[in-house]
Amino acid sequence: MEMDFERCYRAVDSRDQRFDGWFYTGVTSTGIYCRPSCPAITPKRQNVRFFPSAAAAQGAGLRACRRCRPDAAPGSPLWDVRADVVGRAMRLIADGVVDRDGVPGLASRLGYTERHLHRMLSAEMGAGPLALARAQRAQTARILIETTDLAMAEIAFAAGFGSVRQFNDTLREVYASAPSDLRAARGRQQAPAGAGTIALRLAYRPPLHTRALLDFLAVRALPGVEEVRDGTYHRGLRLPHGTGQVALTPADGHVAATLRLADLRDLAPAVARCRRLLDLDADPAAIDATLAADPALAPVVTAEPGIRVPRAVDGFEQAVRAIIGQQVSVTSARTTLTRLLTAHRVDHEVDEVDDDQTPGQPHDQRSELRGFLSAGDLLSLPDSGFGMPVGRREALRGLALAVVDGSVDLAPGVDREEAVGRLLALPGIGPWTANYLAMRAFGDPDVLLSSDLAVRRGAAALGLPDTPPTLDRYAERWRPWRSYATIRLWRAA
Repeated sequence: MEMDFERCYRAVDSRDQRFDGWFYTGVTSTGIYCRPSCPAITPKRQNVRFFPSAAAAQGAGLRACRRCRPDAAPGSPLWDVRADVVGRAMRLIADGVVDRDGVPGLASRLGYTERHLHRMLSAEMGAGPLALARAQRAQTARILIETTDLAMAEIAFAAGFGSVRQFNDTLREVYASAPSDLRAARGRQQAPAGAGTIALRLAYRPPLHTRALLDFLAVRALPGVEEVRDGTYHRGLRLPHGTGQVALTPADGHVAATLRLADLRDLAPAVARCRRLLDLDADPAAIDATLAADPALAPVVTAEPGIRVPRAVDGFEQAVRAIIGQQVSVTSARTTLTRLLTAHRVDHEVDEVDDDQTPGQPHDQRSELRGFLSAGDLLSLPDSGFGMPVGRREALRGLALAVVDGSVDLAPGVDREEAVGRLLALPGIGPWTANYLAMRAFGDPDVLLSSDLAVRRGAAALGLPDTPPTLDRYAERWRPWRSYATIRLWRAA
């Protein structure tokens, strides 16, 4: 979004929450920055500046508003549409790459020098990669302060700060409060029970069609990895520093998230992956307006506003699901995937018994949800553990080898076109699989799976062309939101 003063000021004056995360409002007379929807009195024009990121506002010497919590606003949906280097960088920063690998690691993954990357981010976001990562660390620290009883030193290092002094200085600068004051301000609210347990709210731009989202995830849920129960989605996670579990419950204006992490350094990437899974940074008003302009889609958009594209917490997991799901029903794919996971767990639990268990002692951790198997786990399975045709088994192994040797990158900040090209070069992966991954694993909002049988059935049900070439031509009017149209056609089927 361009920083047009009049347009931004109108959004602030009307407290339009659709613009939360698109930009931030700096008030020079008070020294704070806010969301556009902040309920405080609208500041005078001469006292207002607009910033493209929270980090840019902090760099201008402003502190975060305690009333509207601008650091917890939904992320900008702009990057999914553009998918340029800045968008890729923002996704990787959100996933904690700068905290783990530093700016050199981020620049290396994007294929640019540190200087040029800093120049691009500063031009677009008003802040360089270090400042953007610092803003995220401050938010992570605030969440830990307010939702756990951890000592401040533990929080400092869990949030990614290099020292307690840096942690104290940053929080005083960003929130105009010492860490101890932030904890005192939470009052008598108790931290969630259990070590490593964190409860927080994930904001989104309304509307959110909860039932469509949970229905999609429930029908594909894999035992031992995920489940939908009583309106809550539960799943296990594989994270950079360890494992985790999350429970996500959609509510009015936010998704309640309860995270259990083996290592609290994984808080920021866990939150980023949950937001990505539920597509919480989307702009449903803009998407629905484009799709509803087509008379054929207008009735379903009106009946079900706020449909999202369920994405992925793990690119490799989604790639395995896509390969197994080629040309079979969702139920058949789920059965095959369950068999694959069971074979891995049997081998894994046997190793645990051999290494750690006293003979005769029961060993059962099946009630715990775990993350999907890694590429290395899949390569360790014997032929008998796959339970599928040889061609599909070898396609999975080829994918896993490509991920292990780095020739295929399935991370959030991947270059989508390059990743799709490399996937198509692998044996057993065709256009449907690569495009399905572009939509769900890479977050491309403009993918139409016109050859998909369910998409064609949905198109026919709505009176639309139902052959791939004619549907492709017709769907040009849905750009840049054809992924959302795909979900609606699936539902129509």
